Amino acid sequence: MKQAATETYWSGIVKAMGLVFGDIGTSPIYTLTVIFALTKPTIDNVFGILSLVFWTMTILVSAEYAWLAMSLSRKGEGGTIVLREILARLLKPGRQLAFVAFLSYVGACLLLGDGVITPAISILSAVEGIVLIPGLEGTGQHALILIAAMIAVGLFLAQSKGTDKVAGAFGPIMVVWFLALALSGIVSISSMPSIIKAISPHYALNFMLHHGLAGFFVLSEVILCATGGEALYADMGHLGRKPILRAWYFAFTALVINYFGQGVFLLSHPEAKNYLFGMVQYQASPLYIPFLILTILATIIASQAMISGVFSVVYQGITTRIMPLLRVDYTSRHLKSQIYIGSVNWVLMMAVLFIMLVFQKSENLAAAYGLAVTGTMTITGIMMIMIFARTTKKWKVPFAVGITAVDLLFFVSCINKIPHGGYWSIVLASVPFITILIWVYGQRALYRALKPLDFETFDVAYRQIYAKGKNIPGTALFFVKEWSVVPPYVIHCIIRSNIIYERNILISILRTDEPYGLETVLKCDLSVGLDSVEIKVGYLEILDIESILKEKGIHEKVIFYGTEDIATDNPVWKLFATIKRQTPNFVQFHRLPAAKLQGVVTRVEM
Repeated sequence: MKQAATETYWSGIVKAMGLVFGDIGTSPIYTLTVIFALTKPTIDNVFGILSLVFWTMTILVSAEYAWLAMSLSRKGEGGTIVLREILARLLKPGRQLAFVAFLSYVGACLLLGDGVITPAISILSAVEGIVLIPGLEGTGQHALILIAAMIAVGLFLAQSKGTDKVAGAFGPIMVVWFLALALSGIVSISSMPSIIKAISPHYALNFMLHHGLAGFFVLSEVILCATGGEALYADMGHLGRKPILRAWYFAFTALVINYFGQGVFLLSHPEAKNYLFGMVQYQASPLYIPFLILTILATIIASQAMISGVFSVVYQGITTRIMPLLRVDYTSRHLKSQIYIGSVNWVLMMAVLFIMLVFQKSENLAAAYGLAVTGTMTITGIMMIMIFARTTKKWKVPFAVGITAVDLLFFVSCINKIPHGGYWSIVLASVPFITILIWVYGQRALYRALKPLDFETFDVAYRQIYAKGKNIPGTALFFVKEWSVVPPYVIHCIIRSNIIYERNILISILRTDEPYGLETVLKCDLSVGLDSVEIKVGYLEILDIESILKEKGIHEKVIFYGTEDIATDNPVWKLFATIKRQTPNFVQFHRLPAAKLQGVVTRVEM
């Protein structure tokens, strides 16, 4: 029993290493190199920067995510959308709730924008290590971009196959990666143990005070050490809180040791092009190529985690009705989190390749990186303050306020990146954000324009037609938002066209604010020959409508569904109509049998 518990303990840590810490784990490849491209590597500056790196990871990752955010969950799930769902229960409908919805949309979109920049900067920075291999020093930047692009294309092509089979190798590879980071850091620190004094916060404060505004803007590069920290909370539902926290202690220690080791190396080799690669080559030249291969594997795993995260956010957006329906494939029978959204995959791939071509080098890409991360952290902080202030955890409010103030400080420092490529973060996030706004408000406007009928009024006409006795044998299904409100297509079908079956069932699907859970309620005899089925399902649950109905003894002959032909002169609604036409409808999304489907078109003026 004890051995089994120990195995679970360690396997949980190994899995977390592969799934959660890829992004933050690959930050040492470029963080100090980018910072010291702008700052002179004097002893005071090196101690100051290392102190800033240490305290940034401590405050923004350990305190904000590991301690505060991870204490807030719904059935073990985490993330911005979960924070919104928690607040939805604590707040009354009104401006505050609308503000929270707006924040969650922005947070989700910033994460989606990050899904483009992370694979680009991670893979490109690893591939750039090729120039330190003897004989390959003259490799041109275009050749490096081509190699990075080929790796990225291979990664995106593999998505449709699912990562279930290879995911088992991710954890052990990342464990080796963190061990390699720690080992190279220890070897370097051994030549100057006094570097450990940089843990003291007075070195960070001293650096900030002596450098004024320039020191403040250095924060926009220091934040690179904490990118990927939000994954601790966002990926909590996959593994649980404890394995991620345990793994973070190991990852945090390895990262700090490596950054401090790089600090020692750059003091004696300020001319090095990349401090991590330079340090490893200096320490053990024969092991450099295996280390470079390990680095590329680590960046592929980091990119994979981000792509899976993007799929997850989009799926949450679809099921909570803030994003259009998209075709979703389930690539694993064991892991619910293993999904593949083809349209998102290909758009993401094109965007990653485009960003690589635009920025050319990883250090240029760092100019675009940070704005989205600090924006997400600030939003998380604001939402946490609102939650703690309304629960029994009020004592956490001062801590959350302090951390959010630090988030805001980093966010403001990143604003200076906007003219230097940071605007791409805004451009990338604005595409899903505009889509969400058009979709959410378009759906509301469409619902109002459709003018549904209340059940009582519908029932009077329905009973008269049913009583004629010209009913078609079998069962017909009609999908509605809720059984008490009858949409126009049902009225058109039954009342106007007199298409009425012996048994008619109104089916409504209600996504709850819990991540998982499934409850089916069959209400018989709403009217003569008319029943309803209400399916209450968690927003992360994968739904198989056919099997649910069979369990209730329902064997349908035909499935009716409504589709709208939107007529409008409003350019925004025209865009909404275009999005609606290009995406699957409700029955296609849920893979209902095509042979039984009957679409009813309703013309709507918007």
